[in-house]
Amino acid sequence: MADNITRIQEELAKVIIGKKDVTDKMLMALFAGGHILLEDVPGVGKTTTAIGLSKILGLDFRRIQFTPDVVPSDVTGFTMYDKETSEFRYRPGAVMCNLLLADEINRTSSKTQSALLEVMEEGHVTVDGVTYEVPKPFVVIATQNPVGTAGTQMLPESQLDRFMVKLSMGYPDIQSQVELLRDRQKQNPMDLVEQVLNGKSLIKMQQEAGVIYISDAVLEYISRLTAKTREDEVITLGVSPRGALALSRMAKARAYLLGRDYVIPEDVQEVFTDVCGHRIVLNPKARISNVTPETVLNKILQNTEAPGVE
Repeated sequence: MADNITRIQEELAKVIIGKKDVTDKMLMALFAGGHILLEDVPGVGKTTTAIGLSKILGLDFRRIQFTPDVVPSDVTGFTMYDKETSEFRYRPGAVMCNLLLADEINRTSSKTQSALLEVMEEGHVTVDGVTYEVPKPFVVIATQNPVGTAGTQMLPESQLDRFMVKLSMGYPDIQSQVELLRDRQKQNPMDLVEQVLNGKSLIKMQQEAGVIYISDAVLEYISRLTAKTREDEVITLGVSPRGALALSRMAKARAYLLGRDYVIPEDVQEVFTDVCGHRIVLNPKARISNVTPETVLNKILQNTEAPGVE
């Protein structure tokens, strides 16, 4: 599968220039079977990346633009009476796909946001007492504008915890932006993107990533790191056991992406802030002092001894 991973990275580089660190972590989350939250200002390539991934991975893609008037049934679907058969029929919502792009998720109501909870965690929706399975694989890539942008509201902790990672694209550097402008003078690079995988291939890669070996020493390291988030004086809500599990899965996915069949402490360290940054809540004093979750988590990393690699 190493050749496929390289090809995926090459195809992504056609549409997203100079952001390999971010796109690689998105691939890790996909291999780990997790959902992705992209938080950034408009126009830096969040939506383009999601569309590019769906094309490269050969996934059935749907997009829902969240606005205040979007209702839960737009997400989950609804039942409608069919006069011809005298029966109620299920009309699928946006989630009935392989890759759902939930665009600007923090611009809609809390009720609509929560409609994603069941399907993100359980892989199915329940409408009028009937459960419907979503296609496999199923991934949600949600984008949100930074809190404070007009018309936005914070996602509740229960919703945030469903995302395996929260990433930020950031502005491109000068050279990357020059390349971007040059490439789009004559054609859309998205037209050049080629399919590398299909849904079955992605499921196989997820299974392979899932059996990557992780030693008890590394599992203890993960547990000590997450435990310290619950003990730190500036953190009022630490990383849950679900977050610790997500950290171990992401560490295994990083090892898989890099062609290893075992996890090393560096795998944990490289994804720690991406997995845990949106899962902790700082106390008011820290927020007023402009202390960021990343700063606190990096301090925890520095003060926690990593196990040796044999």
